[in-house]
Amino acid sequence: MLRPDNNKTSTGETVLEIDLSALENNYRYLVSHIAPGTRFMAVVKAFAYGSEAARIALKLQELGADYFAVAYTNEGVALRDAGITRPILVLHPQPISYKTIIARCLEPALYSENLLEGFAKTARDEGQKEYPVHLKFNTGLNRLGFTPEHAGKIASEIKIIPCLRVASVFSHLAASEDPAEKEFTKDQLRSFARICISVEKELGYRPLRHLLNTSGILNYPDHQYDMVRSGIGLYGFGNDAVYDSKLTPVASLKTVISQIHEIGAGESVGYNRAFRASTPVRTATLPLGHADGIGRQYGNGKGYVTIRGNRAPIIGNVCMDMIMVDVTGIDCREGDEVVVFGKESSADLLAAAAGTISYELITGISQRVRRKITG
Repeated sequence: MLRPDNNKTSTGETVLEIDLSALENNYRYLVSHIAPGTRFMAVVKAFAYGSEAARIALKLQELGADYFAVAYTNEGVALRDAGITRPILVLHPQPISYKTIIARCLEPALYSENLLEGFAKTARDEGQKEYPVHLKFNTGLNRLGFTPEHAGKIASEIKIIPCLRVASVFSHLAASEDPAEKEFTKDQLRSFARICISVEKELGYRPLRHLLNTSGILNYPDHQYDMVRSGIGLYGFGNDAVYDSKLTPVASLKTVISQIHEIGAGESVGYNRAFRASTPVRTATLPLGHADGIGRQYGNGKGYVTIRGNRAPIIGNVCMDMIMVDVTGIDCREGDEVVVFGKESSADLLAAAAGTISYELITGISQRVRRKITG
């Protein structure tokens, strides 16, 4: 007799569930750590960290987020098309997109003389007056940004460009989650304070100032300035076990068992026969693979999934569309639900098992995986 099937997904497919109630919990927790009047910039780049940017941003706009940040212009355009009316900062604009930025009322981060000159020319050509731009300064991450020593010079140049107005001055902390790098972070904080003084002195007005990311909000609350930025924290990760316990992962990746095999001793599983059974093994094949964001680094026993509350290690090489897991001793059958990561099975732990971080895992989930909005 077949036993009752009470563990199937509602869809019988691979799906990324996105819980808007978890997003609200995370937003409210982060806001509780900032002073009244401090603005909140929600970072929704990379499909809102691999989830669903439009629905995430609309929910955050409803909750009261003051600003949004994206990496690229097309991400900002998609938010405008979805109905986002709040200001949107484009962190990494490219010259080819300057006209689009202006047409869609997006706000570029300017981090070099070339960008400043190029965007100013486009703004003039487009008949703009006091178009909002953001000045990014490099205080130690050494990725993008004007040098601190040139803060006054850059401000004096913009002051005499009538088509531009500085909406904000900002930088990015390199290691705000790492207690071992506290002195380095303090150096960045001091550098940013000097930058703000120089810029304000030359401009003759005070733009918004923002420096703190998620870990900065939680670890350096005395440096909130006018606005804070949060990305990973909104999606349920605080880069610290203490804070992780207060946050709830927004995304849960679930799939289903396609087929179960009984593998005899001496038989192999998957490409290149990477797994060879020394004793009889029961395996389950699941419909997701490296084309869905579960990279090959999770194979051969490093990664795992959860089935009926039990960990099932990934065996053999991860395939493009499938992975095989060891379900020896697990009471399961074809059609049963499988949790890859979620609220009870952290993406942090799964990523760590493969030597990477939650950011890479959650942002890498392919767009071919169906998104299901809950909450």
